[in-house]
Amino acid sequence: MAQNLFEGTKEQLEQLLVCIESHRGEEGALMPVLHEAQNIYGYLPAEVQTVIAEQLNVPLAEVYGVATFYSRFSLTPKGKHIISICLGTACYVKGSDKILQAVERELRISCGNCTPDKKFSIESCRCVGACGLAPVMIIDGDVYGKLTEKDVKGILDKYMQD
Repeated sequence: MAQNLFEGTKEQLEQLLVCIESHRGEEGALMPVLHEAQNIYGYLPAEVQTVIAEQLNVPLAEVYGVATFYSRFSLTPKGKHIISICLGTACYVKGSDKILQAVERELRISCGNCTPDKKFSIESCRCVGACGLAPVMIIDGDVYGKLTEKDVKGILDKYMQD
C-alpha cells in the first residue's frame, strides 16, 4: 500500500485560517470549513483536521466524525486522474473485480489510494447506471465499458502522458 505523506504549504494554511476566521462563531461552522479545507488541500489529512478542531474549539473526534460520515469528504489525497471502477451487481457479475485488480497491478497501488506522483487515484463505486456496458470504468468522467483485463493498460497509457 502506498503511503501518502501530507505536504501542505504555508499559503494553504493561511487560506484555511482565513476561512476558519470567516466562520468563527457561526452555528454549524464545521461543515463549510471542512468543504473549504478540502477545496484548499484536495482532501482532509489529519493535520488539517487538527488545525480545524483547535481553531473552532471543537473536539477532533467531532471533526473526524463529520469528515468520515459524508462521502464527499476524503481523508486521502486524490490523483490528477481519478479512476472509478463500478462494483455494482451487473458489473461485478461481468468481472469488474478483475478490472479493478488489473488497474491496481498496473498502477502498483490499491483501491482508495493515490500513486506517489499524485497522477492517479483508484476508487470503487456502486452502479453508475451503465449496466448495459458492464463492466465499467470511469476516468475523469470518460466511461469505458465492456472491458477486459487486457484493455486496462491501453486505456491507462492514454492518461500517462499528461
